[in-house]
Amino acid sequence: MYIETRKRAIVKTISWRILATLTTAAIVYGLVGRLDIAAAAGGIEMVLKMIFYYFHERAWNKFHIGKHQVTPFVLWFTGLSGSGKSTIADQVYRKLKKKGYKVERLDGDTVRSIFPSTGFTKDARNTHIRRIGFLASMLEKNGIIVVASFVSPYKESREFVRELCDNFVEVHVDASVEECERRDVKGLYKKARAGEIKNFTGIDDPYEKPESPGLYLNTDEESEEKSLKKVFAHIGQFLD
Repeated sequence: MYIETRKRAIVKTISWRILATLTTAAIVYGLVGRLDIAAAAGGIEMVLKMIFYYFHERAWNKFHIGKHQVTPFVLWFTGLSGSGKSTIADQVYRKLKKKGYKVERLDGDTVRSIFPSTGFTKDARNTHIRRIGFLASMLEKNGIIVVASFVSPYKESREFVRELCDNFVEVHVDASVEECERRDVKGLYKKARAGEIKNFTGIDDPYEKPESPGLYLNTDEESEEKSLKKVFAHIGQFLD
């Protein structure tokens, strides 16, 4: 959030008036052909309009007419690896950013690349999600929209994050394990089935589906475009 300081308002006033005064003096000189009259007219105008402009700007800061109030929120995408949650979340983030909203993106792969020692046991996953949830809640409290995408397979950790946030929207991105395997360009499911990866959600570790998510997306049946429309229709309550 930015506020205009008195010093900034004064500097803006001076810079604008210098430009405007030079323009006025040039016009007067062009009309009467006398430099002294042009300079006098420009000088008088500069002093008076600097004063008027400064108080005009400060007065407008007191009013909220034409200012758009946005309620910050945490948009939390959860689902199996390969369900499409990161792809959809990326699109939502880019569209919000393009429209000028203050928004941050938190993604499971990105965060784990920064903290590679984070484990995949149930306790490690829950601790990881709680930490990310705390970060998301702090961003939200500072007026920033958060778009997060994490497998977050356990209900207890998602509920923990919900309690931290003022406006938490849980988005369940649902897709069958078979479809997720078909989309898996990294070969993670293949490695998990071969035993090379342990505690892999959907294979040898459970995914606890949200019982009452804020928004449900079935990417087995829905196109990415349709899912995006559903997301923006839902979060419109915070943006309007």
